[in-house]
Amino acid sequence: MEDDVHLQTAIEAALEDEGLQPAIAATGEEAVTLLKSDLSDFRALVVDIRLLGRIDGWEVARAARRIDPNLPVVYITGAAAERWETQGVPSSVLLKKPFAPADLVTVIRQLLDNGSSGEP
Repeated sequence: MEDDVHLQTAIEAALEDEGLQPAIAATGEEAVTLLKSDLSDFRALVVDIRLLGRIDGWEVARAARRIDPNLPVVYITGAAAERWETQGVPSSVLLKKPFAPADLVTVIRQLLDNGSSGEP
């Protein structure tokens, strides 16, 4: 989920080109609802830190990890990278904007294939 519509569209297309099926949420609350509805369909979470609504990306990831402690998490942000070490969930990855959608695809593939990730 991404707060910039143009970047979201590019990310969605790049993921689909790789055979992944993204589920897009407009707000943090919608994302948490999607995660709670049927997490078995989700293989990874990609979340912007700044989202519409009352729930930010940090909380979306924490909610996701309460549901599935092993779910790979990729944060994307242009302004909150310095908070990753204190706010990010363990074994997550952070991509700073601007980045190419292909970079995100590479990170997701690595997480799914290797089960490895970055750290806060």
